[in-house]
Amino acid sequence: MNLPRYYQNLNNYLRNGKVLIVYGPRQVGKTTLLKDFLSHTSYKYRLDTGDDITLRELFSSQQLSKVLDYAKTYQLIAIDEAQRIPFIGNGLKMIVDHIPDIRIIATGSSSFELSGQVGEPLTGRKVTLVLFPFALLELVALYNRYDLDQRLKDFLIFGTYPEVLATEDKHEKIRIIEEITSSYLLKDILEIDKVKNSNTLLQLLRLLAFQIGAEVSLSELAKQLGIDYKTVGRYLDILQKSFVIYNLKGFGSNLRKEITKKSKYYFYDNGIRNALISNFNGIELRNDIGMLWENFIFMERLKKRSYHEIPANPYFWRSWNQKEIDLIEEREGNLYAYEFKWHGARETPPSEFVKNYPSAQFSLITKNNYPEFIL
Repeated sequence: MNLPRYYQNLNNYLRNGKVLIVYGPRQVGKTTLLKDFLSHTSYKYRLDTGDDITLRELFSSQQLSKVLDYAKTYQLIAIDEAQRIPFIGNGLKMIVDHIPDIRIIATGSSSFELSGQVGEPLTGRKVTLVLFPFALLELVALYNRYDLDQRLKDFLIFGTYPEVLATEDKHEKIRIIEEITSSYLLKDILEIDKVKNSNTLLQLLRLLAFQIGAEVSLSELAKQLGIDYKTVGRYLDILQKSFVIYNLKGFGSNLRKEITKKSKYYFYDNGIRNALISNFNGIELRNDIGMLWENFIFMERLKKRSYHEIPANPYFWRSWNQKEIDLIEEREGNLYAYEFKWHGARETPPSEFVKNYPSAQFSLITKNNYPEFIL
């Protein structure tokens, strides 16, 4: 299966004097995207990988003359797995500062963000794209509305990683997801040595997997894991930066009846979430279809906002008497409220919300109308 990605034409994002950074979770197709682009480009380019020891030594030297000699005569420098190269940010800064007409693409997984390699050195000198597991708005290139509806249950159970979508066999899908979960999910975190105990991280993720859509208490998580709540907070921050989970904050205008301090957490991919709890049963056998639907729709909406560059501040809303709305988007000074239900249910928002935010728009997102929301 060779599906085009939303960022298929990287020319649209290349700028003279800027480094184009494509990053995101492992195994989502960054290398494939880069190689597909290079196979059609007219630029004179060189392609290298961060796995090359010689390249690591070159950038580690931080010698301007050597770094410039490496890049001269090329119109485009492409480096895959660039997060493996020490001082990569400083090296790329040298190139764009001294060869103004050159273009650079660097792909990397989340340890780019975790290790801070490109943040400060490339301030004002980079364009950043995040590549996710496949979004449904990308899959419409292959499937029409009927096809999407027929495959929706699979997306809820197995997620949308490229390798998973490429096979129709259920057992092969499970094997691939379990391999991604066991071999790649925590690789960046453990590689940069910020976390010593992978078992604690996995236990934390399993606890979160059973709490999708619910507010999360750090002190409660700490008690269950037998560690300090500050350590839990640090682990959650790292897991978010490594594209495993997404932290959604509560919304409120300092009204006494609203809860704003706690967070909800979603997984970037439903298949990963189900692998963590070892449950790939069909939805007819599940008692967590509400969680699966909420996680799936929330992340598809996040992908849409990211790819379509829709600026918004996302929140959830919940009152002290347990009335809630799954997603609030604050866009251009307006509030848009969304409730996610697999089966159609409430058609109107809670009265407290309407009273406090009378101009907010409300929509119920179900399996019958979801395409309009995420495509």
